[in-house]
Amino acid sequence: MQSGIFTIDKPAGPSSFRMVQLVRRALKIKKTGHAGTLDPFATGLLVICSGRPATRLISQLMDGEKVYEATMRLGVETSTQDPEGEIVAERPVVDITPSRVEACLAGFLGEQFQMPPIYSALKHKGKPLYHYARKGIEVERQPRLITISALECLGLGSDRITIRVSCGKGTYVRTLAADIGEKLGCGAHLTALRRVRSGFFSVAGAVAGAELLEPVRARQALLGNRLTVEALVARFALK
Repeated sequence: MQSGIFTIDKPAGPSSFRMVQLVRRALKIKKTGHAGTLDPFATGLLVICSGRPATRLISQLMDGEKVYEATMRLGVETSTQDPEGEIVAERPVVDITPSRVEACLAGFLGEQFQMPPIYSALKHKGKPLYHYARKGIEVERQPRLITISALECLGLGSDRITIRVSCGKGTYVRTLAADIGEKLGCGAHLTALRRVRSGFFSVAGAVAGAELLEPVRARQALLGNRLTVEALVARFALK
């Protein structure tokens, strides 16, 4: 059985679960899961574990620091804090200078509490928060402690900011984008998100998501990318 850990470069559109299904189909291994989801609109690194020895490591693999590149649109807020939601507010974008953006980003470094979004997979009474949000049911949420270790501006336009963020487990980048927009006084929502690193793994060399559409081709690509559990444990001293 060709079990192991596989890195996938997820395209925009399919869910993380869909990518797991494609890996499961190609390898014919029922016990398959991912180590950290990506929203359908997001792209980039998805770590998929196949086979019981590999899936037992998922919780450890999810604990590693994540690195994202994200683009936000200023002046427009959405119900989901990303492009999949409805526009709920629009405000003018004024005086967004590089120095002001740099000072704003600096204020989000370090440990802080972040309120999880209402459209998220966090569970409340056994059901994800988005289940209640879609029904218009208000659910009390508790802020969670997160850590942002690095945050830099990669590009600045008249109503767009592209950032690179290095953060710990549990950080919602779309909420970070909305909070940055709020601090700048104009609001914002995330328009693009790409994960480039997760813990030990990088998107460089990952299997392109399109390679998974045809089972035989997918199997060949996956086995050429496979990291065995033994190699992972030896390399990174996992238990």
